[in-house]
Amino acid sequence: MKITEIRIRKMKMMMKKPFTTSFGTFQEKDFLLLEAKDELGNSGWGESVAFHSPWYSEETLETNMHMIRDFLVPIVFENDIRHPDEVSELFSHLRKNNMAKSTVEGAIWDLYAKRNKMTLAEALGGTRNKIEVGISIGIHEDVNELIDTVAGFVEEGYKRIKVKIKPGYDVNVMRELRAKFPDVPMMADANSAYRLKDIDLLKQLDEFNLTMIEQPLASDDIIDHAKLQPELVTPICLDESIHSLEDTRKAVELGSTKIINIKIGRVGGLTEAKKIHDYCMEQGIPVWCGGMLESGIGRAHNIALTTLPNFILPGDTAGSSRYWEEDVISPEVIVEDGYITVPEAYGIGYAINQKAMDKFTVEELIFKTQQTAAGTGQ
Repeated sequence: MKITEIRIRKMKMMMKKPFTTSFGTFQEKDFLLLEAKDELGNSGWGESVAFHSPWYSEETLETNMHMIRDFLVPIVFENDIRHPDEVSELFSHLRKNNMAKSTVEGAIWDLYAKRNKMTLAEALGGTRNKIEVGISIGIHEDVNELIDTVAGFVEEGYKRIKVKIKPGYDVNVMRELRAKFPDVPMMADANSAYRLKDIDLLKQLDEFNLTMIEQPLASDDIIDHAKLQPELVTPICLDESIHSLEDTRKAVELGSTKIINIKIGRVGGLTEAKKIHDYCMEQGIPVWCGGMLESGIGRAHNIALTTLPNFILPGDTAGSSRYWEEDVISPEVIVEDGYITVPEAYGIGYAINQKAMDKFTVEELIFKTQQTAAGTGQ
């Protein structure tokens, strides 16, 4: 497989409602989409999950653009690629920048599946035709409004409710939610907002029979989490701390976590995500697929990954209408009674909504083999 053309689109889409975590609030989403074409005219799509600012990780939209344009595109053009698993090896001498690498690798996975007349789920070894999904709910200033929001998603059939927490917005909020929804699977996501000195506070969350507490301590930590987990009844799930199979192995061996959240962009692509999945299955560690407020393209990759057998906990892959008035794929991702039906079309399984794609594109860069990049602004 020879990649002959790569197009990068800078996108700007407005979310239906502001989304608030312990890091802050935003509603306008800037991100990158990447299209890779082969010598046969096939086309594959990937999405960068980096944000405009480095609040989740050190990567940003602009650093991803730099890495893709100046380092990753030349590597892809210089090599014949027989299988997408080779892409992570080709990029391995470049340190970190996992979200940038994942953007390119994801497009090549989609392209590979289409060339071979397979769904992306089949190409990855997936076994499910439906996946269970949960919902991630940001911080609400009014707890009654939060309760109403949760009630709406429970009524829609979502299989798990994830609630963002932060110091001052934690135990009392979860207590009120659990009182209203005693039997709903529920988890708390701290996004690294606490430290080991908060252990007594975090132990209070055991009262609420949560499925997990996600990333309570520092984003680069596995040591303090290993000290915290034995003090809690509630399983700790690691998110920001896990960037590779090696991070996963160390965290599991230390006892830092009982559950792993696999985000494709955070770990550098689908190939590494598969490796983490396989290791966790061998170790009896359940995994689930976290969301990064993706458009339909990134959401489609998450759906395909979640068809692997050890994704036994509902992920964050909600329907398109949860976030967007209009998505860039057709049909949009639809949730029915807490399930998404895995698409049967080749590749990611969704067609591109070209009208929406063009409407939300603010800049496009085009790279062709042996040619200089051309740029257009819209």
